[in-house]
Amino acid sequence: MRTYNLLIADDHKMFLDGLSSILEQNENWCVRRTFRSGAELLDFIRRNPEEPVDMVISDISMPVMDGLVLNAEIKKQFPHIKTLFVSMHNDGERIEQAKQDGADGYVLKNAEKEELKLAIRNILEGSKYYSEEAKAALARYKKEDAALSTVRLSKREKEVISLIAQEFTTQEIADRLFLSKHTIESYRKNLMLKLQVKNLAGLTKYAIRTGLAEA
Repeated sequence: MRTYNLLIADDHKMFLDGLSSILEQNENWCVRRTFRSGAELLDFIRRNPEEPVDMVISDISMPVMDGLVLNAEIKKQFPHIKTLFVSMHNDGERIEQAKQDGADGYVLKNAEKEELKLAIRNILEGSKYYSEEAKAALARYKKEDAALSTVRLSKREKEVISLIAQEFTTQEIADRLFLSKHTIESYRKNLMLKLQVKNLAGLTKYAIRTGLAEA
């Protein structure tokens, strides 16, 4: 039976050591190297084309280059390499991004080690593996997206929310749109009610998701 070569990226050494220990219990899996950032791992693959790599396991939140960017680059440059996220993040937006960029699996860090092993086996055999928690988060996200798609904003509302997302103050927005500060405050309150968000961060998130502002 063949040996599969794995690379792991996570900025927490304790997790790296623990995950490596779990995986090396399987005689068919070889953890070739571990890295503290996505940038380090990607640089290693680029500089060592002769190094056999079957799978990359990574976190999402890492310095220099996060896991989402790492996954996208791997799938673009080395499409034969399988990718699995093991992350504490359970929000549908990140999971959807991972899926859109071709990630082969997504498992939460609180998963049992047997599920992690199952995910790796499935992926190495050519299947996808998204944990039940990840699939539930993805379903919630898509439901929210569907609800947001039914909301219709006026041209002025779109202008206001776009400027909010660009971090302009209420007064600055008022000056740019030749409106009073009070009018902009009313727009902001009405937008929060219409979009069912609690704060400016929610408005910004909506603007990014709908293309009214850049991420």
